[in-house]
Amino acid sequence: MHISVTNDNSANAIKAASEGRSSLGPPLISLVLPVYNGERFLQQALDSIFAQSFTDFELICVDDCSTDSTPQILAQNAAQHPNMRVLKNAVNSKLPASLNNGFRVAQGAYYSWTSDDNILRPNQLERLLATAQAHPECAIIHSDFSLIDEDGTLGELVPVDPADELIYGNAIGCSFLYRREVDEALNGYDEDLFGIEDYDFWLRAARQFQFFTLHEDLYLYRRHAGSLTAGRSKQIHAMAAQVMQREIEALPRSPKRADAYVRLLCRDPYKMRMNLLWRAFQDDAATVWRSTGKILRWMRYTLKTKILGVAAIAAVVALLSAQLSE
Repeated sequence: MHISVTNDNSANAIKAASEGRSSLGPPLISLVLPVYNGERFLQQALDSIFAQSFTDFELICVDDCSTDSTPQILAQNAAQHPNMRVLKNAVNSKLPASLNNGFRVAQGAYYSWTSDDNILRPNQLERLLATAQAHPECAIIHSDFSLIDEDGTLGELVPVDPADELIYGNAIGCSFLYRREVDEALNGYDEDLFGIEDYDFWLRAARQFQFFTLHEDLYLYRRHAGSLTAGRSKQIHAMAAQVMQREIEALPRSPKRADAYVRLLCRDPYKMRMNLLWRAFQDDAATVWRSTGKILRWMRYTLKTKILGVAAIAAVVALLSAQLSE
């Protein structure tokens, strides 16, 4: 992937001008911000980054061929902050490629990334780094976060789960810091998995690295109609289901695998996967029986939203009834 640098500050100038820098060596943290037409919330995201209590970081913004005022906003901020660089993709390349382009030029020992519509709490980098240094056996640190709406109104706290819950969904969340060697070992993000590139990255990382779950609220995740997740919900569900099924099938036959099949069945409102219910029964019928209420609630939801046909729901009800009557 070809990239061009639109704000080519020299490395020495970036290092020398960063507040709190103790030497002219590389920054400790490299933070990547990919953006495409993010003018609405971009300045808020940038302000939260430059308000961090920890300052030994570089910010690498990757403009994915924006056509709004994003390039101007980035240029204005880069002129004010010597530890900020702006890269521009030669062609619109989507999020995972933009992340790879950013981290390809990163100098830090630790990596993180954020989105143009989200906000870092002022101590996010400081707390994640302190936790990483206190737990050198762990390569990835992730924390709780809170939801905000498009107006910035604070919503619910989202506590993240430990990495062994990844089989059920993206337990890592959106606030994290990981060692450079994680990216090197995984060869970055899968550019064919736009929308679930982070989930796939964590699943692959969990095979060889330890995670640490930090239960502190360090990040604000914005939900709004224009977000990537909102705009591509059906496609994201489909891709996530494929990746999850890949990981579930790699597990040994067990009640946990049966539970994972049931959860995968019930998390996707767009597609009926009858084979998952059958596989769960084969692994552990008792787990399926205990999950009957969850399965029926999911059926009622899909019927209410008219996503699944009545015939498909009736078929699953009949299958459950037959199994429960045996």
